[in-house]
Amino acid sequence: MAFDVERIRSHFPALAEGLAHFDGPGGSQTPDVVGAAVAGTLTAAISNKGVVTASERRASAVVADCRQAMADLLGADPRGIVFGRSATALTYDLSRALAKQWGPGDEVVVTRLDHDSNIRPWVQAAETAGATVRWADFDPATGELTVADIEAVLSERTRLVATTAASNLIGTRPPTRHISDAVHAVGALHWVDGVHATAHASVDLRALGADVWTCSPYKFLGPHCGVLAADPALLETLHPDKLLPSADTVPERFELGTLPYELMAGATAAVDFLAGMEDLDTPVTPAGRRERLETSFAALEAHEESLLSVLEPALRAMPGVTVHSNAAHRTPTLLFTVEGVDGMDVYRGLAEHGVNAPASSFYALECSRHLGLGDGGGVRVGLAPYTNRGDVDRLLAGVADVIGRRG
Repeated sequence: MAFDVERIRSHFPALAEGLAHFDGPGGSQTPDVVGAAVAGTLTAAISNKGVVTASERRASAVVADCRQAMADLLGADPRGIVFGRSATALTYDLSRALAKQWGPGDEVVVTRLDHDSNIRPWVQAAETAGATVRWADFDPATGELTVADIEAVLSERTRLVATTAASNLIGTRPPTRHISDAVHAVGALHWVDGVHATAHASVDLRALGADVWTCSPYKFLGPHCGVLAADPALLETLHPDKLLPSADTVPERFELGTLPYELMAGATAAVDFLAGMEDLDTPVTPAGRRERLETSFAALEAHEESLLSVLEPALRAMPGVTVHSNAAHRTPTLLFTVEGVDGMDVYRGLAEHGVNAPASSFYALECSRHLGLGDGGGVRVGLAPYTNRGDVDRLLAGVADVIGRRG
């Protein structure tokens, strides 16, 4: 079936406020079914996980359902799905556990394309362990991070390579499968930040070869929490600091404290909404969820590319506008600057038109600096399932007005 963006938009109560949201890379708007799942779980009788009472069984079912939903979304094993406060928090927690196995002479690779949450935890963990940090640079002109860029900093002492599946600043999607192959060839682990990528394309952890994948449901229509996916066998080799009476099984040993059952229910609802976008009339069932996710993401990519084919050339043609998103393979995310106009002033000008398109480096500090944009970055425009042609036209009109005001 066709991607019915107007019907999809009808499920987003926030859109009734009349704004055009291009701020999805920082956090998407939320469909009604996700809000209902969160509220329903909070207001139902619920206890800590268990098997004795109905409320305990309800909590256990919420957790099991969400592990399966996230596994279906990511092409992963539900036994390797870990929940946390955020992808950043999970990365910090696991970096400390992994660093227990490192020492002087070992090497960790990070890239200048990444969000700082996939750089600083590794830099700091390496410093604590006495390991060496090696940096992989991307081409600032094209925005490309290649396998050769990674191979140039690999050695027999490499223990872990951290890369992004898609830059949250300029959208670049590096060749994750080929990078995984290169990393594994030297016996290292490949940790992939999938926070931005998961919102835009179907993910298959096994096919991509990544050892670990992190993502954030609030970037793909869900509530604020973080998710990590890995091979359970890998997780069995890691022993994080934890409370003595807390579970030592995988994945529970990595989940500190009581799980947020309401957020997990919301994350499941978000995955099901994504799976049903290609056919909103047919309920999503666990048995067919993975196949429907693949179909829906194919339709979503076509929708977003159609809008991008209008937005990008029009934006590039505007006087004084420089678009810094140039990679051949990328998400529908554009970072741009306007000559003679501070990014924050562009942001404020667009807000006057009811357009949300913020300006920043968005925590991709190394990327912004490598692009020659300093710490300020630029104005970021991101498409989402609820973006329509009217939103795009409104954004372009807003940018044209900002340019017209230049002295």
